[in-house]
Amino acid sequence: AKFGANAILGVSLAVCKAGAAEKGIPLYQHIANLAGNTELILPVPAFNVINGGSHAGNKLAMQEFMVLPVGAATFREAVRIGAEVYHSLKAVIKAKYGKDATNVGDEGGFAPNILENNEEGPRRHWEALQVTGMDWEGTGGTLGRSGRLWEGGWGLMARAGLCPRPPTRGDWALLGRTGGRFPAVVSIEDPFDQDDWEGWKHFLAQVDIQVVGDDLTVTNPKRIAKAAEVKACNCLLLKVNQIGSVTESIQA
Repeated sequence: AKFGANAILGVSLAVCKAGAAEKGIPLYQHIANLAGNTELILPVPAFNVINGGSHAGNKLAMQEFMVLPVGAATFREAVRIGAEVYHSLKAVIKAKYGKDATNVGDEGGFAPNILENNEEGPRRHWEALQVTGMDWEGTGGTLGRSGRLWEGGWGLMARAGLCPRPPTRGDWALLGRTGGRFPAVVSIEDPFDQDDWEGWKHFLAQVDIQVVGDDLTVTNPKRIAKAAEVKACNCLLLKVNQIGSVTESIQA
């Protein structure tokens, strides 16, 4: 019989939890042991605060803008910072775009109908940070996800009137270098089509930030190996539901 990824993943997760229970250790420790990982740390949480692209009903080309409390001393403090920035951002958006602009998108981030350009997202972040008394040094951010710019011919940027043609590699390289104005933009996810290996390679060579592969790698060991070989990205977004099992996720 052939099983799909969803069915296999459910069984894989159940077996993994059973293994942890049998050994009397937490699940995270069991997975770390299976992966041979001896250094355990809590990751910096990423708060999805502004939605656009295919995740919202606005004209913002970027799919996600996130805040990362990289300056927090503890995970608890990071969660507090993220919550404060989120609620401060709501007040900033309400004052700038009106009450109805605080509706949320698919990922829970606000979905204001930002028309000016993709710099407005980071700019509103900055205003929210000022309200909370924080600065760029304590909270990094992601410039966002591409929002599947190639859907529907010219893509979302063209439909939004933000780009009269398909975004080029040079456009994205320029966008990635906005760090001069927003120095805490530290990460960009899926800036190019998943099969534009040359575009990814060219982009990574021009920027000094984290370039995350999601659709590019889809937690597939073969695509991850190719991405590493051609230097297409320097960070991996791993999703167990993409590959189908805990074992394959560890291998990836």
